Amino acid sequence: MKDPKAEYQLPGIWVRERHTTVPLDWWRPEAGTIEVFVRELVDPDKRGDDLPLLTYLQGGPGGANPRPLEPGGWIEEALQHYRIVLVDQRGTGRSTPLDAQILAAMDAETGADHLARFRADSIVRDLEHVRTHVYEGRKWATLAQSYGGWLTLAYLSHAPEALAAAYVCGGIPGNPMSADEVYRRTFDRVAAKTAEYYRRYPHDVETVARIADRLAAEPVLLPDGDVLTVRRFQSLGIDFGMKPGFERMHWLVEDAFVTGDRLSEGFLAGVLARTSSAGNPLFWTLQESIYGDGPNGPTAWAAQRERDRRPEFGETVRPLPFTGEMAFPWMFEEVRLLRGFGPAVHALAAREAWSPILDPERLAANEVPVAAAVYFDDMFVDSGLQLDTLRGIGGAQAWVTNEYEHDGIGAERVFARLRELVRDRGGERR
Repeated sequence: MKDPKAEYQLPGIWVRERHTTVPLDWWRPEAGTIEVFVRELVDPDKRGDDLPLLTYLQGGPGGANPRPLEPGGWIEEALQHYRIVLVDQRGTGRSTPLDAQILAAMDAETGADHLARFRADSIVRDLEHVRTHVYEGRKWATLAQSYGGWLTLAYLSHAPEALAAAYVCGGIPGNPMSADEVYRRTFDRVAAKTAEYYRRYPHDVETVARIADRLAAEPVLLPDGDVLTVRRFQSLGIDFGMKPGFERMHWLVEDAFVTGDRLSEGFLAGVLARTSSAGNPLFWTLQESIYGDGPNGPTAWAAQRERDRRPEFGETVRPLPFTGEMAFPWMFEEVRLLRGFGPAVHALAAREAWSPILDPERLAANEVPVAAAVYFDDMFVDSGLQLDTLRGIGGAQAWVTNEYEHDGIGAERVFARLRELVRDRGGERR
């Protein structure tokens, strides 16, 4: 372990940082090691107190933990009660990063094997290493955002004895997991969100169509040299699942044109910032592999197959349809920072069998308090699938609300409400 005493002050937060070493492959320790980064947050007035632990399970896949500027949202609520543990998931943040240059040096199958080591089963084992080696085996509660719910159910399936409670925000996967079923439902969600966007900003219908027509007419280059295609422009619809995503899109397209049909540099820079994958290259790379569970077969580009069945999502349709949290094979050709992942991702999509993630019998017998915020209109994680899964988890409670979008965890009230649900059923296990 390195830097065991790296400590400093943020406004309203005392921070402690460290690294620990874990196997790259938990099933083949001889394959080498990687580092996992741990950041601890605590109220400065409580830094010497014996507080319960809360570890945050970041959304993604491939997302690094938040880098707070000051207390706010769920962090402000959590600092009142816990010592917060932020473990950057393997391959992200300061935990031995993984990017396309590393994968580009491998052949397709070797690269696919390497990517498979960055799934939920390995992340849970990393967390257990941190809990047992850094925190002396103390139980901790988990707070999960989005993909963090996949990690939560993997944790409950493999090491429930570690958990005092599990809180989940917009992230309960279907059980059994099926990428085909997910996209069958979420394409409808995206279509509904797109229609709502155009209802709110009807003048954008013409502007968006004009942008798409310009992109289809001849190549338009982004600042990094990538060609901005219509389908890449459509992928900006992923923001419709967050607040204020409609407004961000509205202000982006408002200044799209300078004169005539020339697109502005500001618009192109904005599109690049949202679609380059510079901040999270594993997000699209691992997007469909999170649904692989045991013998459930290849994902085989499920989102693309569903899109191919839906001509209403075509690039020439007007008003232009947008897409959401859907990985497509063209991304690994058109997006410069993803190209090196291409061969490995294609090989991963063809996998016939996966390491097991969920254990339905263990989940049914679960005794860990589980409270989940299910956002009724969630564009990314279908609320119906979430509720079906929660019915099969012992001790699970659902709070269903349409007050928040997928990023509702940013509201302090959300985590407070989940804590109330657990408290009113007897509280966390100690």
